Amino acid sequence: MLQMICVDVDGTLVGTGNQVLPEVWEALKDARLAGIRIVLCSGRPAVGHALEYAKRLDPDGWHVFQNGASIVKVDTGESRSEELPHDLLVGLVEKARATERILETYTDREYAVEDTSPVSAEHAKLLGVPFQPRDLLSLSGMVVRAQWLIPYAEKDALLSEAHDGLQLHPASSPVMPQTLFVSVTRDGVNKGSAIRKVAGFYGFDLGRVMMVGDGHNDVTALEVVGYPVAMGNADKEARAAAKYHVGDVDSGGLVEAVELAMKE
Repeated sequence: MLQMICVDVDGTLVGTGNQVLPEVWEALKDARLAGIRIVLCSGRPAVGHALEYAKRLDPDGWHVFQNGASIVKVDTGESRSEELPHDLLVGLVEKARATERILETYTDREYAVEDTSPVSAEHAKLLGVPFQPRDLLSLSGMVVRAQWLIPYAEKDALLSEAHDGLQLHPASSPVMPQTLFVSVTRDGVNKGSAIRKVAGFYGFDLGRVMMVGDGHNDVTALEVVGYPVAMGNADKEARAAAKYHVGDVDSGGLVEAVELAMKE
């Protein structure tokens, strides 16, 4: 068997109904009971539904949130997260207010959004947290990430803009198909860098680690593991980075990936 399976959330664990299929839960439970560490590896923060998923998958394990900016041991709350430099954060907030784009800011456990539109409210529901707009710079504690919520038509314009010192992670969710989520972390912080750290915490060889994902923001993780797996609904960047391919999220493709990990 492999030593560790890293699992993306939206489009991999969670499908169009914002639900995890029962057979997926069962397969992941069997893998954990067999001794394989299961690591949630998501763009979502360590709150709401994502935190519940992590605790169910591996209740005393390390998990990756916020595209690698948050690395949290969910039973103790211990964090090995990466700060978003304050000057760069302020620059993002100023840009958001000038352009009237939706921006969110995050610590490990909290987030802020000033926008009061239905898109922001829908995202709070997806995350499983109350929708309570607040000043983007009002969070206490270490801010680790920001995130743009934009229509797909604005993707090229946003990605072509300078984000010096920062790394962008475009991603989508089948639950909000009209919205592109562009996560922003400090340069060099991504799912791949976080998986390297988690494997190190456990003393695992990356060659015996699997990553299962579907999006552009999963590519850095797919590139560092020995068993990179793309879902059937994956975008072209994730498909190109993967060595193995399984069915789509709504047909339980993740079960196929777990079965592969159990055999290797």
